[in-house]
Amino acid sequence: MRAPVGLTVMRLVIAKCSVDYVGRLTAHLPMAPRLILIKADGSVSVHADDRAYKPLNWMSPPCRLKEEGNVWTVTHSKTGERLILTIDEILHDSTHELGVDPGLIKDGVEAHLQELLAEHITTLGEGWTLIRREYPTAIGPVDILCRDASGRTVAVEIKRRGEIDGVEQLTRYLELLNRDPLLAPVRGVFAAQEIKPQARVLAADRGIDCVTLDYDALRGIKREDTLF
Repeated sequence: MRAPVGLTVMRLVIAKCSVDYVGRLTAHLPMAPRLILIKADGSVSVHADDRAYKPLNWMSPPCRLKEEGNVWTVTHSKTGERLILTIDEILHDSTHELGVDPGLIKDGVEAHLQELLAEHITTLGEGWTLIRREYPTAIGPVDILCRDASGRTVAVEIKRRGEIDGVEQLTRYLELLNRDPLLAPVRGVFAAQEIKPQARVLAADRGIDCVTLDYDALRGIKREDTLF
């Protein structure tokens, strides 16, 4: 079974079967009803009604499936290892084209945090104004360049998790920006959803302020009150 490029085809089989793994090790699953997932990449996995996402046994690609009567043999194309399914009864057998998968989109990535903070720059202080997102420098773009209420230029580095390397990165930006007489003096703000203690210590030593960002608050989402 081959899928068109970019598409995902999934075959779902619920069957009463036994399973034998033959390879570097051997394993046996006695006869019982199980879910068999057969994917377009050739992988086959056998599941029970527990263990969350983890299969009882599986064969990773590249592999091929050969069906001979009630015996299905999955052979790994490189190692020759085999997964042998003996089918006693098929309860369900269906094939589904899932379409082009867009991939995982992580909520709260740095680019989105940057966009939200730029839209709500007064989160950093009343009277703050945005100069530009992705302000270009010779060593890379500064996430946000803005001015505080006094008119002083501020460079903001944004991370989901604030660690020492992020503080070092902002330090390099500040050294470069402060050479520009039209911007100097420039101070720094290190903003993240979570900032490690070591990063806070280093930032304080460099004269950089730390700000913890509330992602939900930036999106305008109110949290429900909870007892715990």
